[in-house]
Amino acid sequence: MFPEGRLFDFLIVGAVALIVVGPKDLPMLMRKVGQFMARVRGMAAEFRASFDELARQSELDELRREVQALRDARPLDYVASKAGADDILHEINADLVAANAAMAAHANPAPEPPPPPPTTSPDLGPSAAPKAAAE
Repeated sequence: MFPEGRLFDFLIVGAVALIVVGPKDLPMLMRKVGQFMARVRGMAAEFRASFDELARQSELDELRREVQALRDARPLDYVASKAGADDILHEINADLVAANAAMAAHANPAPEPPPPPPTTSPDLGPSAAPKAAAE
């Protein structure tokens, strides 16, 4: 109950308080000391709780920063570069670009030139065309 070797110290303090305050007022003094200690313990508990809350908040902020850094850094790209997959990924991307260009060229062939207009002369008119054919 008492810290090691502190019982003797408590007895000395109690004897001095009994002599200084007197036996009549000693219970009232002890009650006031108890109330004071309760307030001190309450403030200490409140301080500890607020300190723990700040620690949790800073820990959460740190975790948020780490998560955001991982999102920004794109960890799969990092893992791929460490595994040596960068060259393979570049080859695949180049093949995909070439295939996309080939598909686009096949889907949209070059337009054929329009057929030439009929060879009729504007001054001959419609009746002149059959005469020329008849001759």
